[in-house]
Amino acid sequence: MSAVDLRGRAARVGGLDSSESRRDRTVETSRRAWLASLLVAPLLAVPILWLGQDPVESVVTLEALWVTEAPSPDIPLPVNARVERWLQQFRTTRSHEFEELLERRELFAELIRGKLRERGMPRELLYMAMIESGMSPFAVSPVSAVGLWQFMSPTAMQYGLRVDEYVDERRDPVRATDAALDYLQWLHGRFGSWYLAAAAFNAGPGRVERTLNRHADGRRGSEDIYWEVMRYLPRETREYIPKLVAVTILANDADAVGFAASHVEPYRYDNVFVPGSTTLSVVADMLAVHVSILRNLNPHLIRGVTPPGEIYGVRVPVGEGAVVVASSMARRTDD
Repeated sequence: MSAVDLRGRAARVGGLDSSESRRDRTVETSRRAWLASLLVAPLLAVPILWLGQDPVESVVTLEALWVTEAPSPDIPLPVNARVERWLQQFRTTRSHEFEELLERRELFAELIRGKLRERGMPRELLYMAMIESGMSPFAVSPVSAVGLWQFMSPTAMQYGLRVDEYVDERRDPVRATDAALDYLQWLHGRFGSWYLAAAAFNAGPGRVERTLNRHADGRRGSEDIYWEVMRYLPRETREYIPKLVAVTILANDADAVGFAASHVEPYRYDNVFVPGSTTLSVVADMLAVHVSILRNLNPHLIRGVTPPGEIYGVRVPVGEGAVVVASSMARRTDD
């Protein structure tokens, strides 16, 4: 993985030097402000409509899962010198940038939180997507990592994502999130620490493994170990966890620290299966909407057209699936 800095642009953040890291204080504080509103409504309601057949509805909801599952474990949020530096930046010189990121967070927060709850994973992992891509499925790093979770092609395909000339599921918020959480669960199993798992997500598990062997006697299984070895990690990864902690603290208590509430609608859609080689512009014409709406719902269709030779699902605004089906059937009748 290669992180794109906390923004929609492509600059990288330089790390702090080792003398500063020696002054880091890893003392836990009581600065946790969890939001009761994390107990949100269902994740997605996705009617599935087949062209040329009666519509078949399949509703996906995670509401019941939240009732029956144990609460997700929290990641510690210590405020040390490195974390405090990021807190200060996001409150001052980078406050406008951070406010924009909070707004984009709301687009995918419901999706990612629901999947984290389903797996019993820490809710704070939501903010890794903010650090990786600025919460943009269209993000591309200088080393060609792509999408919300900044997958490189080999890792993406290893975790079942489709990457070809028509479809790049690294850009698909739903499929890429499933793959990212699969990968993070594997990394957590390997290192026994969410901090080390996140660092390995960014720098690669081999790099973290070598660092632990050389500078921590191969120890793992504790969040504290990250702070011991962070100075030996790549510059970008040294700042990854401090940034994650700072972002989580501020985002979880955004109102209290003066950031405006967001009114962005969450990512929801109807899924309509259409023939191969159907362009998004044709579907947009059926719905009488601008094609950019469909591009935002289908960022993984990199050519703006469904793959030839196969029936493929196109995401359309909620409630509009039946319109596409009716319009398509009318066209077929006219033909």
